[in-house]
Amino acid sequence: MPNTDNFFIYGRNPVEETLKERPHEVDKIFVKNNIKPSTYKDISELADQNEVPLVKVPGAKIYGLVGKVNDQGFVAQISAAKYTDFFDWAETLILTENPAVLLLHGIEDPHNFGAILRSAAGAGIDAVIIPMQNQAPVNATVFKTSAGTAGRIPIIRVHNLNQGLKDLKATGFEIVGLDGSAKKELWQADLDRPIAFMIGNEGEGILPENLKRCDSLIKIPMENNVESLNASVSAALVSYEWKRRRSN
Repeated sequence: MPNTDNFFIYGRNPVEETLKERPHEVDKIFVKNNIKPSTYKDISELADQNEVPLVKVPGAKIYGLVGKVNDQGFVAQISAAKYTDFFDWAETLILTENPAVLLLHGIEDPHNFGAILRSAAGAGIDAVIIPMQNQAPVNATVFKTSAGTAGRIPIIRVHNLNQGLKDLKATGFEIVGLDGSAKKELWQADLDRPIAFMIGNEGEGILPENLKRCDSLIKIPMENNVESLNASVSAALVSYEWKRRRSN
């Protein structure tokens, strides 16, 4: 069983990306001892530059740290996941630049969460906001699925979704919920304003009481009797439509 007393990320690319982007968070690197040093020279150099211990260990040790996952022989022990404080982040905003955030409504699958973080970072979304309840935390699977991009943009954890909605509205954001029953399509929506896209739970979507709290609703048009898209795909589409508008 994995050791739950520490926080680990695994996989060659996530480990290397974390060393590049946030070396101060890395406590130690574990490498399976049957991997040739010449094949991970970049990781060795980054660890050396940042004075991060790199230890060669048997495969059993790797398994003991992260369990039966596709670790590729590389594991990094890092400091506990760090979340950004909402109000510290809000103070850095320039609202006239029409920032955008993703407000996640109970994304419980860490693979979906990691994929959402990757798309958000790639599209230049300003932050991802998550509630403490019914939401996958930032963990090793999230890091792996995000291909090491988790942490490149602020991840803000609020006490609950209602508080997140209130704080966003008070800051000047309009809340746009993604819902299949909406009348307006994504392509028709006005995105030229500070905007928070609410992305719903993988199974239930956005709960009715929270749909009512949105300033507007949009949908991604579907054909061939397809009901909906995966939450991470939906998040990617709205993120890149927002990015496309900003590029014009």
